[in-house]
Amino acid sequence: MKKYLVIGNPVEHSLSPKIHNYWIKKNKIDAIYEKKLLTEKDIKSIINDIINEKIHGINVTVPFKKSVIPFLDGLSHIARETESVNTVYKKDGKIIGDNTDVKGFENAIKNINFDIKDKKAFVLGAGGVAPSIIFALKKMGISEIFLSNRTKDKAENLKKIIPELQIVNWGEMPIFDIIINATSLGLKSNDEIKLDFSKVGSNKLFYDVIYSPEFTKFLLRGKETGNQFENGKSMFVYQAQLSFEIWHGIKPKADKNIIEMLKND
Repeated sequence: MKKYLVIGNPVEHSLSPKIHNYWIKKNKIDAIYEKKLLTEKDIKSIINDIINEKIHGINVTVPFKKSVIPFLDGLSHIARETESVNTVYKKDGKIIGDNTDVKGFENAIKNINFDIKDKKAFVLGAGGVAPSIIFALKKMGISEIFLSNRTKDKAENLKKIIPELQIVNWGEMPIFDIIINATSLGLKSNDEIKLDFSKVGSNKLFYDVIYSPEFTKFLLRGKETGNQFENGKSMFVYQAQLSFEIWHGIKPKADKNIIEMLKND
C-alpha cells in the first residue's frame, strides 16, 4: 500500500486526507493519505522517506511551502517561478517539487465567474500561498496588485521576485476590486484582520484562502459591506485534484458533490 501525507504546522484543520482518501477509494487505488504535524527540523527526514519510498508523495502547507525547496532535486517551472511548492513526488530517482496552487486558484475564480481582467487586487500576506495567488492573478490579466504583510521585509522580498508589486503598509488599504486574505489569520475564532472596511463600497470580491472555518471574520465583513465573498474550499479541491493526477495519473472528478461532501467540516 502506498502512503501519502499532507505536512504543515498547523495541519489539524486540513481536509486533504478526506478528499484524497475519497478519490483513492473511488478509483480503487491501494493507498492511504494522512496528515502529519512537522517542525522545520523534520523536513529532511520526510524527504528521505520519499527517497526510500516509505512515502510516495506529500502535499505541503503553511509554513513549509518555501522551506522544503532546498531538500528537493528539482522544481517544475511554476514552482521555480513562485518559489513555492505544495506537491512533492519521486520521478526517475529524483525528488521533484511542483505547485498546483496557481492553477487551483485560477480554476476557483473561473468557477465563480468573477472577471479578474484589468481589475485591482489587494493581497494580504507574503508567505505560504501568496506567491501562487499573485502569479495566478498576473496570468489572468490583473492590472495592479497591492501587497501588505505584517512583516514588511517579507513583502519587500517578494517584490524582488515580482517587481510590479506595490507594497502597502500593514493596516492601510488601497482602492481595490478584489481583496485576498492569504495569511493564516482566521484559522482561530478570535483572529481578526484589523482593517477599516467601512468605506470599501460594494461590488468587490472578498476571497479567503482559508476554508476551515467556512466563514472567517474577514469574509463576514465582506458580507456585511454588501460584497461578494468566497472561501478557499474550491481552490483547495482544484489544487488537490491536480496533485492527485500527478501522483496517480488519474484526474478525479472535482464537482459540486465534492464541495457538498466537505461542507460539514
